[in-house]
Amino acid sequence: MTDVTPQKNNPLHGIKLETMLTELVDTYCWEFLADNVNVNCFKKDPSIKSSLTFLRKTPWARTKIEGMYLKYIIRAQKKKETLLGGDDNI
Repeated sequence: MTDVTPQKNNPLHGIKLETMLTELVDTYCWEFLADNVNVNCFKKDPSIKSSLTFLRKTPWARTKIEGMYLKYIIRAQKKKETLLGGDDNI
């Protein structure tokens, strides 16, 4: 039997790499990703499929994408709170 530990403190738990990459590309574009993560799969004829293949084999690049996605979701949450007035007791 496998002992699975819950990942309560991991905000990326359950989010697929494909989802992260797609949202980052849709929000920022390939050029932005290429400027921030210097890899050819973002520079020359980029695609989700080729980038996923590379990221799954390259831990340092995947870590950078995960970090960018974390910043993205934190900014989105702050923006949402600002638009809602920051008061959850409505």
